Amino acid sequence: MNTISRLFSAFWVLLFIFVSASCKKSDPPVPVIDPFSNGGNVRNMIVVISDLHLGADTSYAECKFNLGPLEKLIKQIKASANVKELVIAGDLVDEWFVPATVNTFQEKDQADFVKRLAAANQGVFDAFNSIIQEGKILVTYLPGNHDLAITAADIESILPGVSQARDPMLGLGTYSPVDCPKIAIEHGHRYNFFCAPDPISNQDIAPGTIMPPGYFFTRIAALCVIQKNPAPGDTLPVVTPNTSGDESQDLLFRYWKTWDASIASLPIKNRFDEKIIVTNVNGFTGNYSVNDLVPFQLTPGGYIDVALSHGIQDHWETRQTLNKVAVHIPTAHAIDSVMSDTEVDHQANLQYFMNPASDKRIVVFGHTHVPRIDAGTSYDNKKCIYANSGTWIDNNPKLTTMNFVVITPQSVDASSQTLVKLYNFENEVVSQMAADAVRY
Repeated sequence: MNTISRLFSAFWVLLFIFVSASCKKSDPPVPVIDPFSNGGNVRNMIVVISDLHLGADTSYAECKFNLGPLEKLIKQIKASANVKELVIAGDLVDEWFVPATVNTFQEKDQADFVKRLAAANQGVFDAFNSIIQEGKILVTYLPGNHDLAITAADIESILPGVSQARDPMLGLGTYSPVDCPKIAIEHGHRYNFFCAPDPISNQDIAPGTIMPPGYFFTRIAALCVIQKNPAPGDTLPVVTPNTSGDESQDLLFRYWKTWDASIASLPIKNRFDEKIIVTNVNGFTGNYSVNDLVPFQLTPGGYIDVALSHGIQDHWETRQTLNKVAVHIPTAHAIDSVMSDTEVDHQANLQYFMNPASDKRIVVFGHTHVPRIDAGTSYDNKKCIYANSGTWIDNNPKLTTMNFVVITPQSVDASSQTLVKLYNFENEVVSQMAADAVRY
């Protein structure tokens, strides 16, 4: 064999060894996760999804690019032989995230708005309705804060036949899945001073309204987004503590501090005395300015007042009673914690696990857009699990999006545990984010 032939043969031998070694060292394929399979033929799994924030105009809606993946996931749920229930835990229809200057109903009404919203998100609603019409999986809707004024009739018009879990007070709902009384699912806005229904404030100018101040905050936030986070066009006048020592005045100063921080985080081009917030929603008919929302003071240390939601600091106790908050939250704490995501999670523990009047062992909230699973302990030292179902908005700063929770109940004889798993569907690939289990 000549030199060239020997070199040629040696080359192919070395290439074979290299390729063989590379194949042996390559990572094994990542297993495909099927979150909607329990490994058997029993239909018992419960899927919780929330905070879809579907808008009537996709030019500014928070969920636009995630609509396709959402539709695909709903179709996967329908195809499952093991899913028993699908729970939509609030903020499905977004009536809040509308730029301040936009007329939400376009001179029509809420029923038209909801139908227009369904048309703008046709694929998603077709997927939901396909499940409802098939009848194998129970689909249950409960309201969040962004759809707290959307009526049962409005939801029925776009999701005919859907089950709805609603409290007597419009804008709230708590749900325990069929045959699972130890599980409680709600949106979580009931405990937030800015977001809980407010049937007391503003009745003189908007009779029957339940819109809390968070609605106006969100209108400004949406304007900030479409203005692309501009340099601020104005600044708020400083308010100082009232020197009288009056508790109501102290609470209103705390309320001002909350608004001050909120407005600073949401710059808009407009001056704060411009009547830019177009309402015509839930009893409101006027246009309002930022200055109408924020407490003001004519002299340093003097009397503090506010135009919209006048007296809101004085009726939080009554508001909680009407909203059926089991363990009342002190007003000062409620105002101070408005911007805290972890406060809502804390309320799941306080209202359910540490409450002797509650027997719930698993609680699922949405609202915060922070997906998580936390193990806890009840007042009588039993293990409990709290889960947050995250969100489906396109951009969830520093966090994942396209989240959902799956609960697989334990066997009737409690020989197994109830499994709670949190998943993500980004890039249309299912990944498990967290999991825990409890037996009760």
